[in-house]
Amino acid sequence: MQPFARSCVSRSRPVLVAFIGVSLWLSATSANAILFYSTGDPNYNTTAPGGSLTNSGWQFEGFWGAFLGTPIAPKYFLTASHIGGSVGDPFIFRGVPYTTTAVYDDPSSDLRIWRVCGTFPDYAQIYTNTDEQGKSFVVIGRGTQRGPLVTTTNFLGTVQTTNGWSWDWSLYDGVERWGTNVVAAIVNGDGVLGSGSIGDVLQATFDAGGGANECHLSVGDSAGGVFIQDGSVWKLAGINYAVDGPYNTTTNGSGFSAAIFDEGGLYKMETAGWMLQTDIPPNQPQPGSFYSTRVSAHVAWINSVIDGPVPGDDTPTLQSSADVSGQYVDEMSVVDDASKTITLALPGGSRFYRLRACGPLTIQSIRVQGGNLVFGYQ
Repeated sequence: MQPFARSCVSRSRPVLVAFIGVSLWLSATSANAILFYSTGDPNYNTTAPGGSLTNSGWQFEGFWGAFLGTPIAPKYFLTASHIGGSVGDPFIFRGVPYTTTAVYDDPSSDLRIWRVCGTFPDYAQIYTNTDEQGKSFVVIGRGTQRGPLVTTTNFLGTVQTTNGWSWDWSLYDGVERWGTNVVAAIVNGDGVLGSGSIGDVLQATFDAGGGANECHLSVGDSAGGVFIQDGSVWKLAGINYAVDGPYNTTTNGSGFSAAIFDEGGLYKMETAGWMLQTDIPPNQPQPGSFYSTRVSAHVAWINSVIDGPVPGDDTPTLQSSADVSGQYVDEMSVVDDASKTITLALPGGSRFYRLRACGPLTIQSIRVQGGNLVFGYQ
């Protein structure tokens, strides 16, 4: 098995404070795609699905670097730990950047939650049922395009079989695509899909008879959402994690990554090394699989984060600079959110001030009081 991985901070207008006397000078501030069995067309399923699949999750996906993330609460989105990221990086949702302010890792899986500055206009509901097996789903990702055919020949050299398609690393385009599949099984990924605690994953097989939207995943599809319909609502049931492979046509070399609908005749890397996947007569395909972290198994942890203690990122921070366009630094000040005031010791010279905050706050007033500056904000 192989894992896939390879701002809304608003600031008030700067306020110049010069002594003696107070003068106010205001200045404005301001991995890749789903692979299909039916087609290799790079433009296939690159817009929101319609018909019976309308609002099936596409509207909840945002860009997290080269990957995806899914908002699950007004200030939180869910993604995969193994794709990385840093506090301060932007999450792009519906064209708007939201700066990340905190991160939370699930100790029992690859799930990771990020908190953002600002408030999402919409977010996905979590699939909390435990009946995923056998359910159809929509999956979204940004993986590679479909590459050349993968074929094998029988031991007599007389019959050539098409097994699937390799990943085309040269055609990475970062385009978001969607596909469909079915949860074939619930699998415990610990010790099988990677190191550390993986927990339950949803397994889906790449079947030749799966229909026009039947899909597999590739590098870059990590962290994309899996959505299952619950009544009339499509809910987030999985976060893309890993795929079967790599594969090989011999026992030599490092092999290759591929979307395989029939593993028969290929070698697959397993714990003991390259293992031949023998054909199962009569002509029964052995499809490869992809795996997504099962969200329903981690509802308690998710709720503990989004309903837990609120970090201090909602409290404004006063910043100052000697020049209106210069580099602003955080000041050591006292914030009283109840009275909407910030108290700071009088500076030794002229300074420009602004607020760093997660909302559209501005400095409304400023006064000298007891050897301090007191800013009023709103």
